[in-house]
Amino acid sequence: MEQMLEITGTVEAIVYRNESNGYTVLELAGDEEITAVGIMPSVSPGEEVKLIGSYKKHPSYGKQFAVTACEQSMPKNTAGILKYLSSRAIKGVGPSTAQRLVRQFGEDTLTVMENEPERVAQVKGISLDKAKEISEQLKQTVGIRELIAHLSGFGVTPLSCIKVWTRYGSNALKYIEENPFVLCDDEFEISFETVDLIAKKQNRANDEIYRIRAGISHVLSHNRLNGHTCLPKDKLVSTTASFLSVEKEKAVQALDEMIFDNTVITAVVGENDFIFTPSLYQCEAYIAARIKMLLRFSPPVIPRVDEQIEHIEQQEGLEYASLQREAIRQAMNTGLLILTGGPGTGKTTTLNAIITILKQNGQKVLLAAPTGRAAQRMSEVTGCEAKTIHRLLEVGWDRDDKPVFKKNEKNLLNCDALIIDEVSMVDTVIFDSLMKAMPLGCRLILVGDSNQLPSVGAGNVLADLIASGIMPVVALNEIFRQSMESLIVTNAHKIVNGEYPVLDRRDKDFFYLSQVTAENVSQTVTDLTSRRLPNSYGYSPFDDIQVLCPGRKGMLGANELNKKLQQAVNPKSDSKPEITVGAVAFRLGDKVMQVKNNYDITFYKDNGEIGQGIFNGDIGRLVEINKATKIMKVRFDDKVAVYDADSAVELDLAYATTVHKSQGNEFEAVIIPVFRMAPQLCYRNLLYTAVTRAKKLLILVGTGSTVVDMVDNNRKTLRYSGLKDFLLKD
Repeated sequence: MEQMLEITGTVEAIVYRNESNGYTVLELAGDEEITAVGIMPSVSPGEEVKLIGSYKKHPSYGKQFAVTACEQSMPKNTAGILKYLSSRAIKGVGPSTAQRLVRQFGEDTLTVMENEPERVAQVKGISLDKAKEISEQLKQTVGIRELIAHLSGFGVTPLSCIKVWTRYGSNALKYIEENPFVLCDDEFEISFETVDLIAKKQNRANDEIYRIRAGISHVLSHNRLNGHTCLPKDKLVSTTASFLSVEKEKAVQALDEMIFDNTVITAVVGENDFIFTPSLYQCEAYIAARIKMLLRFSPPVIPRVDEQIEHIEQQEGLEYASLQREAIRQAMNTGLLILTGGPGTGKTTTLNAIITILKQNGQKVLLAAPTGRAAQRMSEVTGCEAKTIHRLLEVGWDRDDKPVFKKNEKNLLNCDALIIDEVSMVDTVIFDSLMKAMPLGCRLILVGDSNQLPSVGAGNVLADLIASGIMPVVALNEIFRQSMESLIVTNAHKIVNGEYPVLDRRDKDFFYLSQVTAENVSQTVTDLTSRRLPNSYGYSPFDDIQVLCPGRKGMLGANELNKKLQQAVNPKSDSKPEITVGAVAFRLGDKVMQVKNNYDITFYKDNGEIGQGIFNGDIGRLVEINKATKIMKVRFDDKVAVYDADSAVELDLAYATTVHKSQGNEFEAVIIPVFRMAPQLCYRNLLYTAVTRAKKLLILVGTGSTVVDMVDNNRKTLRYSGLKDFLLKD
């Protein structure tokens, strides 16, 4: 763990400050002149500060002290006060006015300025109104400091404190004293557990209404992370009561209050009352309304579709199956189509025909997918440019540095048809944003595999759209002859139909290697990746082979297998620099994955283009490590991204990854450990999704009984959502 240092000194100068988030670069005069950087919103020249942090080396600006905590004290002697006021820390007070004030009030200057504006107004050049403004400014400065001092003791960051101050101003501490649970607002990024600790320090009652209301919001937010857009009212009440150790009646009372003042929204889903956060309710309600509008006001029918299909067949030397023809016709006749089906059923061939006919009829077509890899693959198979949904919608940032899309209701996409691939991965919020950016009269074609795992984010968009039955769905189910030759394809269809895959073949692309201990499974997976497959097939452990684990934990989880695989395929060497971030040791040449959307990371494309943003699930290679500056560079396909120590925490080793993280990707060869896994990971859709990530070779390592258990368990990942019901309501 990095050692924290403590330094003290007087602020000499403010070099830079971001007023919106308080990020500051300052020069500190002490035993030596030091450049300090961090969130220090109210620090001004002349102040004495105690800084806690560590030294870093910036690639452009050299040695800096990165501040994690800052304690301030106002200057106490006249020289310090004069410097402080002369720096224009107080609006309306410059060097000459500062001299007059210090000459008149000496070491009491700041106290008089804050509390006695009438006396300040006696100084030449300062009116009473101006003196009162100065007083308010000083009170605000002191207030921010008091707020940071109060909350930092509970681990609240200065940036969160600034957000609280921006919302509540000089009344912030008063509001927190009255109701500390105002700090639970998502905008402040302070956890419920932290706020609950603050409340306990105030000796507040365990069952007070403020705490229960915040607890209800916390339970809804937590379940949003588990994929739910809403919760049954009864379940929400019982879960909250148990979580907070309060009576159910108290939870019901608090929830009724929240429904009354629209803090939460209630709606009937099925036959039961469900509770939504307002934002997710609005997303699902808007999606439903927009889909119904698309169905009512379809774009013009494209004529002579059958003739155009036959023309493509003649040109390409192929013959479309009846369901493929039906999908193409639906795309031309209606404004909406869901095209779904498993591997080898001809989704890509059908999609290409749809794109060809649309373009031949003068339609402007835009293509997008949820991840960079999925968009790249879409481009490869269609021959058309495909973007990530984030890039399509032109992601930007609001004043709080949160992502917002520039394409929206007021700035629509310029297209006649929008085609989205891998829709099973698209969550409610992203789909809502897509709907808002679609122009009226635009066709919407959604392509995906409804049997794959649902999106990481909240919602069950593809499954709900299909289950509603109100829009055209063509489910391709015929495996084409050339695909029948692939055991990966035929076994994938067996799995999804509840049949056991063929495990005893040795002449195809799907293999099963039996191992009876976790240690043997781990060793076999490592040997396959590092030696056997590279030697037999020429596959690269970095570019072609991917180990997919049901989960992260345990000997056969992604965390432990990554350590073994790293040592096997990229062993330690004096010629390979390493850097440790958290619990992960990164080594030059490592295969790595971005595990969280980050819109700020800068990348440099091979064609000279500079951009920002690396997304969850992107896989790359670590091509440069600077141990002195702690800067790393990662190549993702045609671009190189630059990571500092802060952004590097969003990287992980990627020799092995979870099935969930692999969605949207395909790999030449996939190895899956299947051995005595946790019950919540032992189910059919997980195995099916893992198998369908392989293009040319699939190897299961473990026990046949585990494979049988996964196929037999057809529990779909339960997700509470309202979209299907909203679609069915008039």
